Amino acid sequence: MFGRLGIFTRQLSTRRGIQGGFVGRGLEEFFENGQRLPAKRATTGRSWMASELRQKSWEDLQKLWYVVLKERNLLASQRDECRRLGVSAAFFENRGRIVKCKMTMARIKTVLNERRLAWEKAQAAAEPKKGRKTK
Repeated sequence: MFGRLGIFTRQLSTRRGIQGGFVGRGLEEFFENGQRLPAKRATTGRSWMASELRQKSWEDLQKLWYVVLKERNLLASQRDECRRLGVSAAFFENRGRIVKCKMTMARIKTVLNERRLAWEKAQAAAEPKKGRKTK
């Protein structure tokens, strides 16, 4: 069953080998630096602003969406691992990173919706009005 899914995961993967082939990494994609829990807090940047995202192409926004989604999955895996191991929340708190991921994803959706609305408006303006005769 999972053999058939390999074709699709090869197409969706952002990891490419030297020869351009697929490099499978498995579950280690869900953990930072191959560790179940990081030893220290990672420094992170800020979330993307909508004005920055408006300058990106469709392909760039799609790639960024999957990068941020992967980060959210990684953080969710770490949160669940903390719960499973009984580690206190004071030791490991990634709420700030999770919020940044959610904000970035919401802003990507906003930018894509703005583009969709602009496209629909342009399509409506290009169509001749009903009842109006064109020469």
